[in-house]
Amino acid sequence: MASVSRADVYASRYPLLILQSAVLFPGNAVTLAIGRAEAFRAVELARQQQAALVVVVYADGRSGDQLVHQVGTLARVAEAQPQAGQRLQVRLEGLRRVRLLAVDMAGAAPQARVEQLLPNVTPAAFAAVERVRALAGELQRQLGLPDGETLRVLETTDDPDRFADLLATQLVRDLPYRQRLLELIDPLERLEQLARLIERELARWRPVVAPPTAAGPVPSRPSAEPAALLDEVNEAREEAERLRRRLAECGAPPAVVERIEQEIDRLARMPQSAAEATVARTYIETVLSIPWAVETPETVELARARAILERDHFGLEQVKERLLDYLAVRALTGEQSGSGTVLCFVGPPGVGKTSLARSIAEALGRRFVTVSLGGIRDEAEIRGHRRTYLGAYPGRIVEALRRAGTRNPVILLDELDKLATDYRGDPAAALLEVLDPEQNRHFVDHYLDVPLDLSRVLFIATANSLAPLPRPLRDRLEAIVIEGYTEDEKREIGRRHLLPRQLALHGLPERALELTDTAWHELIRGYTREAGVRELERQLAALCRKVAREIVERGLKANGDLPRRRVTPAVLRRYLGPAPYQELGVSPEPQVGVAYGLGATLLGGTLVPVEVLAMPGRGHLEVTGQAGEVLQESARAALSWVRAHADNFGLAPDFAERMDLHVHLPEGALPKDGPSAGLALVVALVSALTGRPVRSDLAVTGEITLRGRVLPVGGLRHKVLAAQRAGLRGLLAPARNQAEVARLPATVTRRLTVHWVETVEQALELLLLAPPEQSSSEVLSTSSEGGVKAGKRSRPTEASRNPNSRR
Repeated sequence: MASVSRADVYASRYPLLILQSAVLFPGNAVTLAIGRAEAFRAVELARQQQAALVVVVYADGRSGDQLVHQVGTLARVAEAQPQAGQRLQVRLEGLRRVRLLAVDMAGAAPQARVEQLLPNVTPAAFAAVERVRALAGELQRQLGLPDGETLRVLETTDDPDRFADLLATQLVRDLPYRQRLLELIDPLERLEQLARLIERELARWRPVVAPPTAAGPVPSRPSAEPAALLDEVNEAREEAERLRRRLAECGAPPAVVERIEQEIDRLARMPQSAAEATVARTYIETVLSIPWAVETPETVELARARAILERDHFGLEQVKERLLDYLAVRALTGEQSGSGTVLCFVGPPGVGKTSLARSIAEALGRRFVTVSLGGIRDEAEIRGHRRTYLGAYPGRIVEALRRAGTRNPVILLDELDKLATDYRGDPAAALLEVLDPEQNRHFVDHYLDVPLDLSRVLFIATANSLAPLPRPLRDRLEAIVIEGYTEDEKREIGRRHLLPRQLALHGLPERALELTDTAWHELIRGYTREAGVRELERQLAALCRKVAREIVERGLKANGDLPRRRVTPAVLRRYLGPAPYQELGVSPEPQVGVAYGLGATLLGGTLVPVEVLAMPGRGHLEVTGQAGEVLQESARAALSWVRAHADNFGLAPDFAERMDLHVHLPEGALPKDGPSAGLALVVALVSALTGRPVRSDLAVTGEITLRGRVLPVGGLRHKVLAAQRAGLRGLLAPARNQAEVARLPATVTRRLTVHWVETVEQALELLLLAPPEQSSSEVLSTSSEGGVKAGKRSRPTEASRNPNSRR
């Protein structure tokens, strides 16, 4: 806060602040929003010099000709706060009247040389104070002006100069009239002007005007002196009545009604042009716009809900069943509130999380509103800003209710896992009260500062992963995992939903394009890499654009009889160019030191080859391919297990001290991490050290322990789909994941054999073949259930060395 010394007050040159619509009286304060560059520079100069500044008004209210009134006010900057849009909120406190002697507009900031105008206080002025004080008291009783607080200050003030300026600030709204009072240096003249103004306004409200009292000489005044006070009172009363009628009709709780009535009374006593009045008016309008009593009737019909879900979504059978269970419970209990379970759809981008929430709202007959939480770092975005400055606003939950226009909408909290935390608070912690059924009945937004019942709201959240969420927030959610679509499901979604929608958006007939099965196969595998279908829709849109361009270039009409274009893989490559995605190839021949692991990402599953080379060295283990810390730990654990069982593989006990091992995971540009590659690492290490090839028709996933146990992994569905895309015959998975087989699509399990293993030894028996140079050995075969049995062969056949040849 800037301070002004006595030397500053008696200086002669100050920064000049020119206003358009505000006159500041000495001894009073005003809050302004400054946006003009020259005004901004004047305030900054005063703050830098810790000096006062001169406040004047443009002579005609406009800034074009730079003509200003010659009498202004010397003021100090009490407070300055930056606002949005290159604006500055400034609170100025008036010190005394000054007259401009010279103005300099050419410098970095406008400046003025001034002289002070000191009042001449006479005994008659003290007598006028008592008379005007009595008139002000009667005016307050009749019209409510000035407000009670100002009247109490007037009762304790005997200084005629300060008394007149304070009363003028409260009563006079007309800008030219305020400027005229500012230019009256003699306090007696100002008091007489105010007395005439009050008497005239009282006469309008009383049938008989009180007999005039003796008054001193009154300076000449304009012929058409404005009736500023009456207009202000009428306007304030009309606004207050309008707001009270809205308050009575909005259905707010009694506590809210009492609070808003107090705010309306306070607003009616404020100067209508004051910044505080704007803040109060905005607050009241915001509270009244909330749907306190408006509620949408809820209807739960399972047949209709099932039809909506089937219409909007293909596949996702388990998710649909869970949603129908949820709706059935609501139908039985008659529950209209959101106090039950908070559903959270968790899955990769583009799998339909948002559209599922919209379908639930449609099935319930409720209105649907989305609150995007991605990138929010400020707690006030959830709980609102406190009303301490211009520009404060309520949080996003309150804004969602206002947009919905009902107290029981379906509010989707989108991208819940993208919340962030910094010095402005923790938005995730603010959501705890919103989602807790025991607390949200009395949710308090900082801006509203009154209880708001959120128990009627049905909250649904979406997230790509629950890992970033704090534990208390996860505890309030029931996660419904949507793991992605199979290739067959993507093809059907494209045919039924995506392609017709894109044809309509591009102005093409419904049957303008027909993709063959092979084209769908290549489009899904070669041009998209995702668990959802968002990129697939983009590629279909690109196809439609190419066709639309051909139609326009040939001069055909889209609504005419256009020939149907049959899209084959060759046509697809001509329209879209070479396929950007290629699956890592699986070698047709079993290889030594190469095992095929599986990974799961937000874009779906992926094949992760694990390559191992053994070479003479000093026992160094190198892991490359952007392997994360957990994956490197898995590599060290795998090597330790192999060293502990070296005798079983015919290896020297000190083999690790006489050779270096290099583990590489293509593709090197993609980061990889997690413990599920442990089993693949063991298989690749044993293969590289013993020279036994690894079957190339099986992938493997599983975490290992130092005792050789295979632990369960996550994302099994994604990994199974990745193995199918790679054209593999089967995969090895931990036996403790076997309960998840029911969640795998039947179309996939019919084509892919899953071998469930509990130990590392079982996996090695299934995956390792006999060395190529071995003439006779004990080789292994597997049953369809993944069991293991041993058999004898005199010589390994080509089929035993290359299982892919049996396809």
